[in-house]
Amino acid sequence: MPQFEGVDNDALQYQVLRDLRGVDPGPVTSLWNLQSVQRILRKQQEDGSWKYPKKKTDPIEVSGYKQLETFRQLGILVEKYLLNRNHPAVQKAANFLLSCQTEEGDFRGIYRNQYSPNYTAAYLEILIKAGFIDDEPIERGLQWLLSIRQDDGGWTVPLRTEHLRWGEVIKLTEPVQPRREKRFSQMITGVVLRSFAVHPKYNRHADVLLAGERLTTQIFKADNYTDRKAPEYWTRITFPFWFSDVLSVLDTLSRLGFSADQQNIRDAIDWFVSQQKSDGSWNLYLLKGAGDKNTSFWVGLVICRMLKRFFG
Repeated sequence: MPQFEGVDNDALQYQVLRDLRGVDPGPVTSLWNLQSVQRILRKQQEDGSWKYPKKKTDPIEVSGYKQLETFRQLGILVEKYLLNRNHPAVQKAANFLLSCQTEEGDFRGIYRNQYSPNYTAAYLEILIKAGFIDDEPIERGLQWLLSIRQDDGGWTVPLRTEHLRWGEVIKLTEPVQPRREKRFSQMITGVVLRSFAVHPKYNRHADVLLAGERLTTQIFKADNYTDRKAPEYWTRITFPFWFSDVLSVLDTLSRLGFSADQQNIRDAIDWFVSQQKSDGSWNLYLLKGAGDKNTSFWVGLVICRMLKRFFG
């Protein structure tokens, strides 16, 4: 595989060559035997999950955080090393996550037995990226997300539309139903839209595009709810994506076919221009690097791919 200077990561080299330089780097399976991949796979449990690294004693918390760690590890494998459903470890991880899906179509556990549009969408996003596109559980999950929107077209965690303390929440036996007249959450809507943006059928759905329009008006603004409310959370960047930030939202809007001529999108792109250094890298507040020394390069790749969609 051709090489370029400055990066010694084969997976990163592969994606830069393929996505930015238009070079065929060879079969993607060449990445699957890298030592960094094997280190992750050695920790996969028999049921397809990964153990959460911090000790949890509550059985309900253990179950929920096992989902969370599986999502995190699967995200690294799929986003960075391009593993897909053809790899047995990905199939096992998918089977584990899908075993946590309810009949309604959502995934519960992170907020105990409460609805979680954001984690439901995050799981669906990574499964779709791994090639689970036409599978019935994916369709059911996306339809559930569409069914639980607020009246203004976006999403929030239904739990947040009520003024409940966590001590009250853990006593609930049924999920809180959404108060749909309440305003949407920018953070939650940004996460949910990612799952639709990567799906070839849903990324032009009228309700999804409406939610995207709503989200563009909120870039760099404080959230309507307490989680990650402050505007500065927009500029705390994560890869693989986790919460909503300005990069994940621009990446989503570019996939949904929005134009860089829209003023709010242009302002967000201009913010990245203002953060670029003379050597071409970016001066950004990076989160969730998971010990990867190449996180800034991965983020740079995502920025360039996003810009290519808008201007390519």
